[in-house]
Amino acid sequence: MLDIKIEKIIRSNRKTIALQMTENSTLIVKAPFHVDEKTIWDVIQKHRKWIDKRKKEIEARDPKTLPKEFVSGEGFLYLGRYYKLHIVEKQDVPLKFENGFYLSRSALPEAKNVFIDWYKKAAYEKILERVNWWAQKRDFKYNKVNITNAQRRWGSCSAKGNLNFSWRLIMAPLSVIDYVVVHELVHLEEKNHGKNFWTKIKLLMPDYKKHEDWLKKNGYLLNL
Repeated sequence: MLDIKIEKIIRSNRKTIALQMTENSTLIVKAPFHVDEKTIWDVIQKHRKWIDKRKKEIEARDPKTLPKEFVSGEGFLYLGRYYKLHIVEKQDVPLKFENGFYLSRSALPEAKNVFIDWYKKAAYEKILERVNWWAQKRDFKYNKVNITNAQRRWGSCSAKGNLNFSWRLIMAPLSVIDYVVVHELVHLEEKNHGKNFWTKIKLLMPDYKKHEDWLKKNGYLLNL
């Protein structure tokens, strides 16, 4: 087990142990307060095949995951598709989208922040649209929609009925965004991931599993 590294152990009032593989091929373990380290390692050993598979997947990832250089021709994700970046000399806004991304040369020193700002605005507009569409379909009542900087927590639902979504979701296909939206809307009624929760998800989105799997497999691409 020496080749498996635990990045951190998060203890809480949860009832079971959960394993999460990070982008650096280390594990985050979520465990109940009362569980000892030996039990945790027993669970890790039991899931050794899954761990090895995930490590191989991470090591074989597409070079698109390398940090962006913000050069002409580089591809940037938007709603599940890659669009080329064009550096332009004169433009009335730092960044605009017209079947491709057009970045003002004067904005190059702050290119990453400019892109994040654009993605956040686009995410809020599109996700709010999808939240309202699904909410009306099932008469869900929510408080408000927030856009967050979360890197891997795609969505969450607060006790006050606030729905929170990572801006990175705007890079995913619309069907995947819809899945996360439905997931959080159902949490307004079902606070945990019990049987009733997944039954309601399936009634609204019978093919939800393929969208959930897409996020698990490709979520690492939703980054700059």
